[in-house]
Amino acid sequence: MTDVGQVGERIERLLGEFSGPDAEVAEDLVHTLLEFYGAGLERIVEIVDRPLLDRLAEDEHVRGLLVLHDLHPKTTHERVAEALDKVRPYLGSHAGDVELVGIDADGVLSLQLQGTCDGCPSSTVTAKYAIEKVVREAAPEISDVHVAGVVPEQTGPGGRPLLPLEALECPVPAEPV
Repeated sequence: MTDVGQVGERIERLLGEFSGPDAEVAEDLVHTLLEFYGAGLERIVEIVDRPLLDRLAEDEHVRGLLVLHDLHPKTTHERVAEALDKVRPYLGSHAGDVELVGIDADGVLSLQLQGTCDGCPSSTVTAKYAIEKVVREAAPEISDVHVAGVVPEQTGPGGRPLLPLEALECPVPAEPV
């Protein structure tokens, strides 16, 4: 298990199995270990040069640890902006774009979808999912993503989305260019 989010969820789940004084001891143990490993990681960040740190931060596992301990060499804003740059060619291919409005104190990212996506009625929803995917990979500390300008999906009986067949021709790219 290398995903930092999954590890955090597992730790929370395991801590939830303790009760009373045992829960306090278990939580103290986890916090002590996190502080210990975080201090070691902080020393590594101080010792290595910036080009090496940037290379290390490109690794998904290391990036997650750096974010967890607030040691990532780039700010959340910088990482989100870079992620949006990765998805812009996809949005541009549908005459669209996205603007970073801001990140609030609770970690909620606000974006504004711009432009139109001719010939693909569901493309704004598809774009929203593409944007959220790259943003969450780059900045897992983002608590929520609000994308203004997304046209809501129409739904049919049973709440199933009504997507025209053309929408199937408009997939989210596996790897944004």
